[in-house]
Amino acid sequence: MRFIKAHAYGNDFLYVEQTAVSHVPLDRLAREICDRHTGVGADGLIVYAPAPGGASMQLFNADGSPSEVSGNGVRGLGALLDHPEAQLTIQTAAGPKRLTRVGPRQRRPTFRAAMGLPRDLRQIPIVAAGETLQAVVMDFGNPQCVVLGQLPPHERFLRLGAALERHQMFPEHTNVEFAQVDATDQVRILIWERGVGPTLSSGTGSCAALIAAASYGGANRDAEVVAPGGTQRVEWRDDSVYLTGWAEVVCEGEYVARPL
Repeated sequence: MRFIKAHAYGNDFLYVEQTAVSHVPLDRLAREICDRHTGVGADGLIVYAPAPGGASMQLFNADGSPSEVSGNGVRGLGALLDHPEAQLTIQTAAGPKRLTRVGPRQRRPTFRAAMGLPRDLRQIPIVAAGETLQAVVMDFGNPQCVVLGQLPPHERFLRLGAALERHQMFPEHTNVEFAQVDATDQVRILIWERGVGPTLSSGTGSCAALIAAASYGGANRDAEVVAPGGTQRVEWRDDSVYLTGWAEVVCEGEYVARPL
């Protein structure tokens, strides 16, 4: 089975064409191929089908659970497709995501992605791992929970991230971001990805962090969001939230799958 690996700021995905896995249980495949010791290794598996003007995709987290969308995964697919036109559309479970390539076609293309608008945005108190927190929650195509304030030390990050992901308030679990507003135009984050754990970057998480920081933390609606893997620009406009950053294909190969 042929696969391609791409990443954006260290948030990595394995891409497989839909025709190659039409009779394969995708949740199990995701767990096996994404394993960093016994598989190829990635944060998620994206099964895609090319289409006129873009492609459609299904995303599975490293633990095999389905996810609606990934901003970095969408851009990785854009880099993989290497479309001759500057604009393309990726159909996801969270709706269509429009990509516009900024600059020339190159090994590490930059895309500005229209990611949609948040729904059910609110700030709530929540008790997790024995702590009472103020969290900003929203539906951004996938569930998001953002904790504003000073970034936590590593052990607290791990404890709270795991507790919040599977909190009873989130029946389908949630992505978690810890966001610190350093300036009105800069927000730093740590990311606990649903179904994955700590990740170096997250596209939808960066968008959610900016939305939370602009709504409740004094940040501008146009700012740089700095994750451990690098910096992306997020713009919260009236028509959509726009995410700008690069992605690149790093390798391709043949996965000798065990019987599924």
